[in-house]
Amino acid sequence: MNFIVTPLAIFLLSCLSLSLFGCGEKESENQSKVFALGSEITLETELPAVLTKELTPEEKSKLASEIMPPAPKNEPTAEEKFLRLKKEADAGNAIAQNGLGVLYFTGAAISKDTAGKIMNNDPATAAAWFHRSALQGNAEAQLNLGLMYANGEGGLAKDAAKAVEFFQKAAAQGNADAQNNIAVMYLTGEGVPKSTSKAVEFFQKAAAQGNADAQANLNAMK
Repeated sequence: MNFIVTPLAIFLLSCLSLSLFGCGEKESENQSKVFALGSEITLETELPAVLTKELTPEEKSKLASEIMPPAPKNEPTAEEKFLRLKKEADAGNAIAQNGLGVLYFTGAAISKDTAGKIMNNDPATAAAWFHRSALQGNAEAQLNLGLMYANGEGGLAKDAAKAVEFFQKAAAQGNADAQNNIAVMYLTGEGVPKSTSKAVEFFQKAAAQGNADAQANLNAMK
């Protein structure tokens, strides 16, 4: 019998719009040093140097306008959105930190390795930003970090107990995806003592909020 865990990428995409708004408390100096952050980023909308090294500034601008569609009228560009998010995240905004983690995880913000090679995405830097946000109590970041521990992503060793720890923190704040995931952990006995009654309890909490995965899991148990 297979049970559905809310996967990281799907949730991240759904929460990205939330990441651009709100004001979080500034993180402490100690929190900001938990993980070392990755190298400077480039945006996926930047033109590769191979296309522009022989071009004049005017030719670069023309090529960029042909390759990159402009932002909708009165809407910020991708670069403007990123820079705003980065500024807020650096200042300690927990919601922005989670959102920045989303960009690194999905590849919307692309890092370079130490040799300067562009990476399609950067789970390690994503994990760093999720951790900063999670330490400030952001439920979405706690869920995302729990999933990275559950899957052993972003340079984090696979650790079911750590995954449970962050799922529980998010679930306690009413996050339905975390409630569904902690229920699966109880059902399978990963990171916690196996408990069908606890699994049902958390599946029901998530399903009551309209979580389709939790409802499907309850149906599978029947």
